[in-house]
Formats: sequence, C-alpha cells, structure tokens
Amino acid sequence: MNRKPMKQKVKATANSQVNTDPARERDEQAPLRVNFTKMHGLGNDFMVIDQISHPVELTPAQIRQLGNRQRGVGFDQLLIIAPPTRPDADFSYRIFNADGSEVEHCGNGARCFARYVLARGLAARSPIRVQTRNRLLELHADDHAQVSVDMGEPDFAPAALPFNADSPQPSYQLVVGQHGTAEFQAVSMGNPHIVLSVADVDTAPVHTLGPMLCTHAAFPQGVNVGFMQILDRDTIRLRVFERGAGETEACGTGACAAVVCGIQAGRLNHCVRVLLTGGELIIEWAGDGKPVIMTGPATTVFEGTVLI
Repeated sequence: MNRKPMKQKVKATANSQVNTDPARERDEQAPLRVNFTKMHGLGNDFMVIDQISHPVELTPAQIRQLGNRQRGVGFDQLLIIAPPTRPDADFSYRIFNADGSEVEHCGNGARCFARYVLARGLAARSPIRVQTRNRLLELHADDHAQVSVDMGEPDFAPAALPFNADSPQPSYQLVVGQHGTAEFQAVSMGNPHIVLSVADVDTAPVHTLGPMLCTHAAFPQGVNVGFMQILDRDTIRLRVFERGAGETEACGTGACAAVVCGIQAGRLNHCVRVLLTGGELIIEWAGDGKPVIMTGPATTVFEGTVLI
C-alpha cells in the first residue's frame, strides 16, 4: 500500500521571510511545502533542509515551532544546506538550536551532513569541503556508515570562546551559586566549550551546574559544558549540557573538547574512545598545530514534509 507522507501545518509568523513566487506573495495564507530529512548522530538528532533545492528562510519563531517535540518535528539542531560562498568549499551549512539561536559548529551534524549530500548525489565522493560560520571542514565518509571529520585546530585562547579571563591558563575557577567553586578547562572547537573532570558522570550535576555555567556572565555568548570521567588513558565517559538545547545524547564538538583538554593536561593519549549516552566516538589529536579528527556514525531516520 502506498502511503502519503504525514504533513504538519506550522503557522508562520507575521514577519516570516520566505522565498516565494508571485502567486505565493498574493496569497499570504498559502502554505509553503518544505521537504526535510530527520537524521541523528549517536542520538543527537537533526532536521535537515536542503536550501539548494528548496530555498526558504525560517524565522526563529518558526524554528522553535519545528523543534518542539510535542507540536513540531522535534530536533536538537536544524541543519540548513546551502551553496558555498568561498571558492574552496563544496557547500556551506548553517546550524540552529531548537530554541531558534544560530550556532557556529556541530560535529555530529557535520557527519550527518556528509551522509546526506552523498546519499542524494549532491556530492559525488568524499572528501567533502564544507564551510560553517567560522571554519572550513573536510568530511570523509566510508561504506560502513562511519564519517571522519577534520574539525580543525582547537583554540585555547579565552577570547576565542569568548571567555572573560585575562590570559590562557591550564584551568580556571568560577564561583557558581550553591555549587561553590567550579574548576574547568576551556577551549574553542569553532564553538565554545568548558570541560569539568568528575568522578562519575552518572552522578554529575549536569542539570543543575550545567545550565548555570552555560549562561554565566563570564561567557558573553554562552558556553557548552562537558562533564568528563576518565576511565583510562584511552577511554572517557562524557555528558554535555549544550547551549540552546540542554543535555543531548551526544555532542561531537564536546567530545573533541574533552579529549583535547585531557591531552593538554597530560591525562589522555592521542587517540581516545569517547563513551556518550548515545554511543561511541573516536577522537584523535596529535597536539599543538594539528587538527582534531572525529570519527563516528550518521544515521537517517525518516523523511517528511511540513507546511509552513
């Protein structure tokens, strides 16, 4: 039996900016059909829209509606695929949290991006060069659903996050309400991260300390907060409280940040298995001046259509 895809009507706000034809402009009530694909990387889930084939601009209010898990499609982040604006890139992509805010980088999203463009013939082969807001990524996909991403070099300068600190330090401390003094390392992976070392991630204060640090005044643009438990020099467990999304099942840039901080502190080897709630990533970093390489899966869940 042939089944029509389920559709969901999402009311557009008065200030919606949508690329339409003249007939669409004459009838503001006419819905715009947008095709999407739902994907995930280790449970960190995404709604993917191909803006090359379906030009559309969504307002933050519309993104929040689509990201609502009860009334919309539901996702941790929305990925928008677009043409490149620089000659050395094959594509560009934009990343929006479920709260409508735009972010700079997403490691799990980058792996899903590679799988998407290869599966649809938008790219003939890997590696694929993709520009984000502040980086050029190189993505390598194999035949076993694994994707390796050159995530670029980590930046430990406080200004790169940004973080209100006078100079780079091996670790930092902040007083955080009833939690007292929190000690952490800080690094930018194209987006801001701090990493706290904990004895057990199962009992770590992810949902209390996490949001307090995430929105702390010391981080003018917010920060992603990682809680890292080191099992041995080759293995860690990790939970991450992300800006605009809360705790997710996996955070690719967070895994990179945790590993490079552990290596920088002399506590980890150069290739580390990261155990997240949603599964495992392999993170490699050869040290200063070298890029971080992240390898993990990317999975397509379903395809659908929304009317906005």
